[in-house]
Amino acid sequence: MRRFIPLNPLVAAALFIVPFLAMLLAYPNEVIGASMRGILIWWDVLFPSLFPFLVLAELMLGFGIVHFFGSLLDPLMRPLFRVPGIGGFVMTMGFASGYPMTAKLTAKLWEDKLINREEGERLVSFATTSDPIFLIGAVSVGFFHDARLALVLGAAHYGTAILLGLLMRFHSGGRMSPPAQVQGKGRLLARSFRAMHEARLMDGRPFGMMLQQAIHAAIQLIFVIGGLVVFASTILEVLTIAQVLRFIQDTFGSLLGLAGVPRELSQSLVDGSFEVTLGAKAAGGASASIPLVYKAACGAFVLAWAGLSVHAQIISLLHKTDLRYGPFLLARLAHGLLSFAAVLFLWNWLKPEPAPALARLGSPGGVRWLEPGPLPGLVWQTGYAIAGVLLVYLLAVRFVRRRSG
Repeated sequence: MRRFIPLNPLVAAALFIVPFLAMLLAYPNEVIGASMRGILIWWDVLFPSLFPFLVLAELMLGFGIVHFFGSLLDPLMRPLFRVPGIGGFVMTMGFASGYPMTAKLTAKLWEDKLINREEGERLVSFATTSDPIFLIGAVSVGFFHDARLALVLGAAHYGTAILLGLLMRFHSGGRMSPPAQVQGKGRLLARSFRAMHEARLMDGRPFGMMLQQAIHAAIQLIFVIGGLVVFASTILEVLTIAQVLRFIQDTFGSLLGLAGVPRELSQSLVDGSFEVTLGAKAAGGASASIPLVYKAACGAFVLAWAGLSVHAQIISLLHKTDLRYGPFLLARLAHGLLSFAAVLFLWNWLKPEPAPALARLGSPGGVRWLEPGPLPGLVWQTGYAIAGVLLVYLLAVRFVRRRSG
């Protein structure tokens, strides 16, 4: 009997890379077209909407404004989210600056021994969100051409992120490091201003140098984001040509049909699985005959999942720490499902025009044992989504606990 020899990681990577390279050479026109579409998305939407905010985020950090909000949120973080008070700074910066910033700051806290592994995994899992400028400027205005969507998308995205943080507090049994000694005296607001002042003194850079370095850092990050968008667009085109995505799209379409959502939106979920910008653009550009509520819900899922390109950024930022990718992956899936359900639930309250009548799961030819009965389909669909995400989340947490011992 032959002994099993594990496959070398380099050989496994080559087995995937070589077919992709062959497809790039076999279909150059299609690949170039996909790359140009990615560049146009980056130049027309992402660059003007993200670049100014990235510069402002760097300036906020230099002036200590973020330290002010971090200190102000200190009393909430430990009892609510089971992370040290300094996590308030990371949460504030993550919500304000977008996806990669949370992982970068969490890795820094871990290196400085301010948090342990469990606290870092909780923090990076729930505080990794889209930034408001991208949600408003790129998605609501740029892709959906409706600024009014920003309210419902923002409430669903950030509200469920906080809910996810409350769920993640039970991760690894809620273990925490001992509380650090409180620095400074006086009221909370006074300590927050003192933290901002001390952060500014520690930075010490003059405004001109701070602005120059902020622009340089923003340009570096925006070009990295652009490269990932172009690369993801190319990979999606190659997978489409190779007919690999057809099975995935059919699977997503079946799941959407079961939930009473138009199957045509499966394209946005497939694209968003790889790159958040492409998925949000596909949701906003879907057929006008599809009710806007469904397109917004799929867009909310894509924003919360963030795409494998963002996942790759998170992994690269955390690779020097002992933080595991598994909890982050499960949290992104849970956040996506919760955001999807939240849009359906909040639609009638936060959107000016009434939501369309939502399809029922018990329609002819559908699943009769899920018949909603006399209650509105909106309530049932939201309930199914929330029950599904809680079940998946609890099973996933149990699996991670067993694997981690």
